[in-house]
Amino acid sequence: MSGRLVHVGSAVVDYVYRIDALPAPGTEKTATSYARVAGGGFNMMVAASRTGMKVAFGGQLGTGPDGDLLRAAFAAEGIETLSPPSPLMDSGNCVAMISGDAERTFVSWPGAESMLTPDMMAPVQVLPGDWVFTSGYTLSYPGSRDALTNWIEALPADVPFVFDPTPVIAEIPRPILDRVLARTTWLSCNTDEAAEIAGAGDAQTVAIRLLADHCPMALGVVIRAGAHGCLVRLADGGTRAIPGFAVHAVDTNGAGDAHIGAFVSALSRGLSPCEAARYANAAAALSVTRHGGSSAPTDTEIQEFLSHRDQATIAHDREEATAT
Repeated sequence: MSGRLVHVGSAVVDYVYRIDALPAPGTEKTATSYARVAGGGFNMMVAASRTGMKVAFGGQLGTGPDGDLLRAAFAAEGIETLSPPSPLMDSGNCVAMISGDAERTFVSWPGAESMLTPDMMAPVQVLPGDWVFTSGYTLSYPGSRDALTNWIEALPADVPFVFDPTPVIAEIPRPILDRVLARTTWLSCNTDEAAEIAGAGDAQTVAIRLLADHCPMALGVVIRAGAHGCLVRLADGGTRAIPGFAVHAVDTNGAGDAHIGAFVSALSRGLSPCEAARYANAAAALSVTRHGGSSAPTDTEIQEFLSHRDQATIAHDREEATAT
């Protein structure tokens, strides 16, 4: 394993309510369950950590009960915190409503993670072999985007930088987004986010435009398509659709985070981009069969899952060959 994952995004506390369906305007629902758990960037870090990558958090945690909960969660997962608690405020939170069809709706409140200065970033030192990651959330906050963008642009040229624009991409000022994309080594986004950056079109066309027009330093882009898997487009021109895995989903919260964390971890171990994408598809598939945003599987669980799927495919191919 080479280096650490240095995460300079946002971590928040999720207030999770499970309901049969979203309430209509002016009405009320009673949740079937409630939990207060670490979320946001924590979910991606857990995915990388559980698959064997050392992880360090370089963002801001607050002073207060939510910041305390996050620090305890980080410690439990072996994730190092590089910066002292922010004296300005507590960490932010997010209300997540998980409906009966496994879909989720969010309402968030920014906290300490939304206020960032160059002095706050000073303790975050990147070492040779490290990978750096951030998400669109920190770039969407007026109080953090400039300091973080400047810090990203100052990264050594040989440090891989991975970026996930997230659903708040429309709230990131285009000049900031363009600067971050220009330094991106690997871009991972869903189909809507890809179209927001590069315009509408089929996944391959959009991926080509992402590399040609927006990510000049990138080795490749990954466009995630949920249960359908993902498309990998490499800077050398290779494109491959990596199929997803059919599973019974109970909670899709955190699936994208599980995918990105597992993908980066696999790349850092030397897997090819397409191998890493298949590994990440398996991680995301396993994560949606479990409740909670930080439900990413371990490397052992992913390897067992892939082994069983490979054996099933071989058996199916043999049956078809015999039938013909």
